This record gives sequence, structure tokens and C-alpha cells, in this order.
Amino acid sequence: MKFDKPKQVTIVFKVSDNVKDMMIKYYEDMKCEKTPPYAIFQVRDIDCVTTLYESGKVMFQGIGADIEASYWTEQERILNKRIIDADGKEKDSNKKEEKKVFITVSSIGSDEVGTGDYFGPLVVTASYVSKDNIAYMQELGVRDSKKVTDEKIIKIAPELIKKIPHTTIILTNKEYNELQSSQANMNKIKAILHNKCLLSMTQKEPSCEKIVVDQFESPQSYYAHLNGIPQKVTNITFMTKAEDQCMAVAASSIISRYIFLKEMKKLSERFNIEIPLGAAPIVDEVGTTLVKKYGKEILNEIAKLNFKNTEKIYEMIKAR
Repeated sequence: MKFDKPKQVTIVFKVSDNVKDMMIKYYEDMKCEKTPPYAIFQVRDIDCVTTLYESGKVMFQGIGADIEASYWTEQERILNKRIIDADGKEKDSNKKEEKKVFITVSSIGSDEVGTGDYFGPLVVTASYVSKDNIAYMQELGVRDSKKVTDEKIIKIAPELIKKIPHTTIILTNKEYNELQSSQANMNKIKAILHNKCLLSMTQKEPSCEKIVVDQFESPQSYYAHLNGIPQKVTNITFMTKAEDQCMAVAASSIISRYIFLKEMKKLSERFNIEIPLGAAPIVDEVGTTLVKKYGKEILNEIAKLNFKNTEKIYEMIKAR
């Protein structure tokens, strides 16, 4: 698959207060001594300049701007349910189309897990929930995986996997890093994986009433990512908080989370160390330990190299 050649990009959007605080901590050790007027900090990498202003606006400039920005738009989606597309434009979550509810219809829905985690794969699942299984889903207590404890997910997911038709793709970190190096940003990768899962399920269940995706960017940007792909699922309803409005998305959320947790457990057992979730400072500490023991190449296998954690790990190794 061919990707567009690198080009200079500028992306600007306003971050929420909680994400703003995350950014300040995240870039604390990388900021330049001098900053532009009214800026909290500026970070200059080889392929991107990141500037956060006191107003909350953040600007990414350079050939790697889309990749750098995608990490923070993903945090906005996960933490605040804000949908910010590849151009930095925010979708209004109060529009009428966002209030459609498909709890009572047979549907195919997809969701993903692992996009905000430095370690571990990216897992995407599409599930089909018929009308006959809706009551079963409700009795099981299925809802968005981010609102269900991991303990409960481990308990109910095996039952879902047995009963609910689904397709899951596990993108390894090595595969993810190869795509990233070919200038495919996180949202492009997700769009391709969602399309593959949805295509598989629509072929198995052609009579479904609705196809729903838990929206991570605008429909226009989503379909643009699929240019050149011969088979595309296009009759999609994109919804924020889709897991609360579509049982198929809720099922996919639970199944994806369960599989992701299993993969993380395998990593922990393999290295005999607890591999942490997310991208917090503890991740850097564990990453440093692993690199010292196994070499830098281990990160290409088990981590998402475009995350800032990679630079922090290398800096910590040099300082010790």
C-alpha cells in the first residue's frame, strides 16, 4: 500500500484543561528554554514543533505534525469524548445525528482499544448483535469497556466471545511501527482496521439494520484514509459515545479490551515484570529497564515508537 509523501503540516486546536495538564507534564523535560509570546512551552523535534499557549490552544508544525497531534486528539476522545479531526476541527457532539439510539435494532458495530497505550497492540473488533441477543446483552451488563472494571470484563467477555459473532484484528507493535514509518498516522491505521473488521462482518451478516462506528474523527477524514482500498464499507453511522447507544459497539468495546488485557498479561509473563497500561511516567521506568536488559530493538516489538515515551526512555538511559 502506498502512502502520500511527507509534507509540512500545521494543526491547531484547543485542548481541554485535563489534557492541557497532561501535555505540560508530558513535555516537561523536552521544552525549549525560549518560548514564543504567551506560550507555556515549545518543543522542537526533528519532524515536529509543538507549541502550547496559555489560552489552551496547541499548534503542531512539521512533517510529523499529524502523528504528534493524533496522540492528543485521541486523549481528547478517550477522556472528554471530543472528536477532533486530522485538520484540528472539532465535531459538534450535540448535533441531532449524535442522538440516534440503536439499542433495539440488529446492528454491526466496531470499536478499538490500545491507542493510548505505549505498550501492547492495537485491537479492533466488529461485532454483530441481533435483536434476539439484546436482552442477553443487557442482562450481562454489557456497556462501554471504559465504564466497566477490568475484573468484570475478564468475567463477561469469554461469554460474549462464544455467543456474539465478531471479527477481531490484533495489530502488533512491529506492524504498527512499520505503518507509522510509512507516514500512516494513528487515525489512518484505525480506519483501515475498522474497515477490515466491518467488511468481514457485513459479509457474514448482510441483513443487519445498522452499521455503527464509535467515531474517532469526521466521516470525511475516515473515508479519505481508505482511498485506494478496493473494498470499503460506506453505509456507516458515526456516533460519539456509540457504546451507550449501540449494543454491537458495546460488545466490540468489551471484546477488544479483554483481548488487549490478555496480550498485556502475556507481555508481563514473558519479561517477568508488570507491563503498565497507558503512557504515564511508570511506563518510562519499565521501558528503561527493558531496554537495558534486552536492547533498544525490544521497543520496536512491544511498544509504539512514535509516542514521546520512546525519547524519554532513551534520555533516561543516557542520564544513568
